[in-house]
Amino acid sequence: MLCSTVLIGSKGDIQLRTIEPSDCTQEYLGWLQDARVNRFLETRWEKQSIPKIQEFVENVRGSEHSCLFAIIAFPGGKHIGNIKIGPIHPHYPHADISYFIGDRSSWGKGYATEAIKLVTEWAFSELGLHKVQAGVFDENIGSIRALQKAGFVQEACYKENLISPISGKYCDHLMFGRINPYQK
Repeated sequence: MLCSTVLIGSKGDIQLRTIEPSDCTQEYLGWLQDARVNRFLETRWEKQSIPKIQEFVENVRGSEHSCLFAIIAFPGGKHIGNIKIGPIHPHYPHADISYFIGDRSSWGKGYATEAIKLVTEWAFSELGLHKVQAGVFDENIGSIRALQKAGFVQEACYKENLISPISGKYCDHLMFGRINPYQK
């Protein structure tokens, strides 16, 4: 398995660990059914169920090109969201990341930023990736801020490329990236 590892945040407030089938709980399903949590997630397009979540988790766990981590908050060790890296491009050393904090009581506490930093540093140091990138709706201010705080810079703006889940009108798709500073 590509991502059988545990990553600990520098402040000790979060841990990333490989997601397990036991993480596919009613609470996780609740996150994906919560309109505020999933409004920027692609999962909003399909009805979600625990078997569907389990299938997704098993597919990523068996992948050679993606890793899915549970974001665990401390103290307490509560699963509050997920972060995925992948697919890792088979010929060019880069990958996408996607993430969400499903537990709304954990919003605004810096957990997404810390998770992005952790998985990006791991991708650079352990996987040897040259670049990590993420796409975001221009209306997703929280995600934009988390990426910027994690050292990502906006590299592109695809004008009116997405339909806003908030207004139903076209909105911009922003692309952020971070280059491995340890490679020259």
